[in-house]
Amino acid sequence: MLEVRDLQVRYGQSEALHGVSFKAAANETVAIMGRNGMGKTTLFKSLIGMLPAAAGSITLGGLELRGQQSHRRVAAGMAFVPQGRMIFPTLSVEENIQTGLEHVQPRRIPEDIYALFPVLWDMRRRKGGNLSGGQQQQLAIARALVTNPKVMLLDEPTEGIQPSIIKDIARALNEIRKLRQITIVVSEQVLSFAMDVADRLLVIEGGRLVHETARADTDAAHIKQYLSV
Repeated sequence: MLEVRDLQVRYGQSEALHGVSFKAAANETVAIMGRNGMGKTTLFKSLIGMLPAAAGSITLGGLELRGQQSHRRVAAGMAFVPQGRMIFPTLSVEENIQTGLEHVQPRRIPEDIYALFPVLWDMRRRKGGNLSGGQQQQLAIARALVTNPKVMLLDEPTEGIQPSIIKDIARALNEIRKLRQITIVVSEQVLSFAMDVADRLLVIEGGRLVHETARADTDAAHIKQYLSV
């Protein structure tokens, strides 16, 4: 479903991603693990089109996306939940979700959104800025989901969220994949969360993918070495 080949991204003269390549199959969840500053957010911003790629290829269902603007990538079936959630604090929960319906017909929030995130139904009239961090994360995922994506990218979804809510988000992502049959790519530092949701774990270090393992074969101690400061 998603194939990234030899992706290179530069900040000025500095190369941030050094030929990153990976695939994510239909209805598969892939976790990109790594410490801060290793290239996770750069990778995700490049995939969605917020950062230009200097070289390489990004294909979704066989369609080349490199060089396309972000809104065209969304139209092709890619959704992005950014680090820090980036919800609109002065809009209600319902209005935040509706911003994801800009190019979707009919412009109606699907019923399964509130079934996946019951707290959002209870708080649908509340301003987004008045929600907890975990509730805002659920809102950001719901906003991405209403675009009917084939591939959903989530950048550090557990950042700043209490452990009980992290478990709720893991359950929701697993339910989303089961209901929608979509591909999920998540960047993460919390290994327990990655093990709850991912079929495969990849490790990025210094802008390169340096390790890959299926969940069943994961050596947790080995992965933690990459995550420790």
